[in-house]
Amino acid sequence: MEENWKEISGITLIAWLVAYGLFMAHAITDRDGFLLLDHVNLPFHEAGHIFFTPLGQTMHFWGGTIFQLLVPVALMVSFWKKRETAGFAFCLFWLGENFINIARYMADARDLSLPLAGGGVHDWNYILADLGLLHKEKAIAGIVKFMGWIIMISAPLWLLVRAKEANIE
Repeated sequence: MEENWKEISGITLIAWLVAYGLFMAHAITDRDGFLLLDHVNLPFHEAGHIFFTPLGQTMHFWGGTIFQLLVPVALMVSFWKKRETAGFAFCLFWLGENFINIARYMADARDLSLPLAGGGVHDWNYILADLGLLHKEKAIAGIVKFMGWIIMISAPLWLLVRAKEANIE
């Protein structure tokens, strides 16, 4: 039998829903494309390059994005196992926001206008060129960004479903 999710109070639910709504408004109205959570994502992205470098040049370039996604997924799994409602929802939201961040980086693969942390080669220029898809960077980025929004929107919806099942008022 599946263990029940930990309940959250009505005020906590409202606070999280407001926070998600405010962040999504921030994401929609942002003009420079670097969102608040990206300050958290960047160190994980850069660490991924270091961790994956021993696996070769291609994995070095993929490593930043892989680790950037792996951190919220690992935390999400941990919260899932503990049935921590708010923690799981936040990590799901954070995962979606990472997709939006990655999409921005992908869309820049040919333009090369974004500043790079530490300089060097643009990850997605290398990756998409290696895959023969550099000419489709904007379309691929659009799909990834759409996926990010779907994931981000699913987090508050999931919280609402949990609240309804728990009869939170």
